[in-house]
Amino acid sequence: MPDHTTHQKTRTVVVTGGTRGIGKAICLAFAGPDTRIYFNYSSSASAAVEIEKIIGDAGGFAKGMQVDVMSGKDVESFFGKILEESGRIDVLVNNAGIARDGLLVRMKEKDWDDVLDTNLKGAFLCTKIAVKPMIKQRYGRIINISSVVGASGNPGQANYVASKAGIIGFTKAVAKELASRDITVNAVAPGFVETDMTGALSEKAKEVLISGIPLGRIGKPEDIAAVVLFLASEGASYITGQVVHVNGGMYM
Repeated sequence: MPDHTTHQKTRTVVVTGGTRGIGKAICLAFAGPDTRIYFNYSSSASAAVEIEKIIGDAGGFAKGMQVDVMSGKDVESFFGKILEESGRIDVLVNNAGIARDGLLVRMKEKDWDDVLDTNLKGAFLCTKIAVKPMIKQRYGRIINISSVVGASGNPGQANYVASKAGIIGFTKAVAKELASRDITVNAVAPGFVETDMTGALSEKAKEVLISGIPLGRIGKPEDIAAVVLFLASEGASYITGQVVHVNGGMYM
């Protein structure tokens, strides 16, 4: 039987893309005296300091590091430092993602590569390293952030949709590989959520979007963070290989 005692003391949680929007909300949702939170950022050091302070003031521990999730070397160094300090990894949230929208016929090859490398390859690189200590512990929770469009498709986002659909397939394959070690792997697929990405839309565009959402509103980052928190909990120990859609009913 798996040993469930070791992870009930202090948990180590790793969140990629942790300084903005959904990633920031996830970091804050995990904050507490029994959790060590590590997150990466690509450019905003000041945002990282702010998150460290908020979590520290709440009695928790958080550390942000500048890491390029597209670089195997960067990712290896990131997780090496985490293991050096905490000795374990209990939860990995693969949230880092970018969008480079454009119609397929006009899409630059670099825009395709950057999106796939950040959103999909980044999740692969982080998961590959994080599962090693999880396998030794015989315990782990991996939560991958996909998107509603990974299931429904969306014009003008062939690269982003392919990366997020890839996350769904990746989740299911890895869930089957790791289940025997008491490691669960699930995906959360947000709908339209209030982030920097959606903040750039015009009011008219937002109205059109909201008209297609049965609950009649755009989601909040906290709506996604709450589901991630649940999937990382003991209450979700019998859930693996699933995609949880959090989209206000826009895709069923």
